[in-house]
Amino acid sequence: MTATVEFIFDIAAPNGYLAWYPLKDIAARTGARLEVTPVFLGGMHKLTGNAPPMIRDAGVKGKVAYAALEFQRFVDRHGMHRFRMHPALPFNSILLQRVLAAAADEAQRQALVEALLPAVWERNIDCSDADAVGAELTQAGFDAPALLAAAQDPAVKARLAENTERAVERGAFGIPTFFVDGEMWFGKERLGQLEDFLGDGQP
Repeated sequence: MTATVEFIFDIAAPNGYLAWYPLKDIAARTGARLEVTPVFLGGMHKLTGNAPPMIRDAGVKGKVAYAALEFQRFVDRHGMHRFRMHPALPFNSILLQRVLAAAADEAQRQALVEALLPAVWERNIDCSDADAVGAELTQAGFDAPALLAAAQDPAVKARLAENTERAVERGAFGIPTFFVDGEMWFGKERLGQLEDFLGDGQP
């Protein structure tokens, strides 16, 4: 039976960008099905008491600097040299997350992730600017007016909120989080463990 890897995802998390591409490779190698669940990281933080690492760990001597070192090691290892830290981080991703929640199906949602990740983490667009987001969507071949309108639909807003609450209820507290058969992994550093589990079914 084909395993499904659920990726709890918010485009506002730089580690979500870094995890996406190796995760796709793992899915291809193992034959797993990839499923993206858009959540709102800001809401997740409120529900769990979490905060962005650079804020949460600011008072811990050496920790932020070491996290930056590990981050750069991951970028170098995977050849992600187009990545640019967003100058507005931490920023509000609610518009983009609602666009993802408005996707017609999983294929469109993943195509949207493919289009929007480089826009945010390579070109550093203003994620709250509907015109900038719309231009990226149009450039990628999407019906931008339809998606932006759908993002304002109360049902889509409720879907994103429900996704966020349900992820927290299952134990998620940040991005990237992955679920397979009820097992949870957090962090891009756990991708190797995730691949091992997909191979032998053991956490």
